Amino acid sequence: MKVITVEQLKRILSSLPKNPRVVASGNFAAPNTLLSALDSSVAEFKLHMLNAHPGIPDRDGVTFETAFVGPGMRHSPRLHYIPCRLSLVPVLFRDHYVPDVVFLHTSSRRHDTVSLGTEVNILPAAMEAAREHGGLVIAQANAQMPYTYGDAQVYEHEIDYLVEVDEPLATKPQVSFTDETRAIGDLIAAKITDGSTLQLGIGAVPDSVLNTLVDRKGLRIWTEMFSDGVLELHKRGALDQDIPITASFIFGSQELYEWMHLNRAVRMLRTEKTNDPGQIARQARMTSINAALQVDLFDQANASNVRGKIYSGFGGSTDFIVGSLHARGGASFMALPSWHPKANVSTIVPRLTENVTSFQHSFVVTENGVADCFGHSAKDQALNLINRAAHPSVRSELLDAAGGLGLL
Repeated sequence: MKVITVEQLKRILSSLPKNPRVVASGNFAAPNTLLSALDSSVAEFKLHMLNAHPGIPDRDGVTFETAFVGPGMRHSPRLHYIPCRLSLVPVLFRDHYVPDVVFLHTSSRRHDTVSLGTEVNILPAAMEAAREHGGLVIAQANAQMPYTYGDAQVYEHEIDYLVEVDEPLATKPQVSFTDETRAIGDLIAAKITDGSTLQLGIGAVPDSVLNTLVDRKGLRIWTEMFSDGVLELHKRGALDQDIPITASFIFGSQELYEWMHLNRAVRMLRTEKTNDPGQIARQARMTSINAALQVDLFDQANASNVRGKIYSGFGGSTDFIVGSLHARGGASFMALPSWHPKANVSTIVPRLTENVTSFQHSFVVTENGVADCFGHSAKDQALNLINRAAHPSVRSELLDAAGGLGLL
């Protein structure tokens, strides 16, 4: 590994193959210094990031690639969306989308290592694919990035070049709860028992669930990502102290990042492990909580498309839904408000007209109640969705539609 300046980096990047594929840390850990150098020194390149946020290079000559569309790439005419479960993205790098260079956002050096800190995810697989095919691995070592353990640790010999920076990390804004999100959170939390293992995403519903679980005992965390709600569970003594918190990326407050730093109770693993349905299924009372845009009477959920266009992607929800259903005592919750206020339409619909993201959930939860789905006949499943989850104003309409679909 060689420590270099930004100017030296620009010269190195300018010698890359024509239109190189660049895989970079995504979510909330974008390596901005490296991306800025790339943007100013390479006319054309393919940028592959998961859940990219605004501020990334965005101009003619930059092609976006991703299996999960974030707001930084959403609606771009230069977006190439790649349908893929998150657990299988490493296979994309190995066999289909081999990186020419991988950009990492890491901690400062510690002994002969750095840490991927808040974002492990698909980066180890990208590094391996790049190195196997003669590509480069370049790190932005940030003095403000926490040092985390597990697959986050990267040895110096695995990195070609390193640029030292001192930049603040993105932090999570306060979540505002609506009456609907509070109600949904309370309904889900009421079904979670002591000793359960949790997978929660980011947003008002997961945060609402965690706020209600602070009086539980022996909870475990096996998740794709977590935020400050897990830190609050730790403070309240609700977590099983003998089992490490397992995740693949993190987004939260400065307090959360400081707590994670050199904390061996937090184990950051690569996506192939955290999102492996087989490993998920082995967790005690595995409970997965995900959100959707729509659910139909066949218990099919759309969480990725709006008006026929890609909005996000499969993400990790499909991995955790399958794993949770196979776990002993496990359950998969799909959460959504029963009414979309902007579109002024029901989110429980007769049949999806958008793409199906997932199907077969243990429960579909809205502010109106909990609809039991898995383990019921198609008729009872539809009736439960209508009578317990749908908005009261559309229940008779949905009953008529269910009859027309042969469900009743």
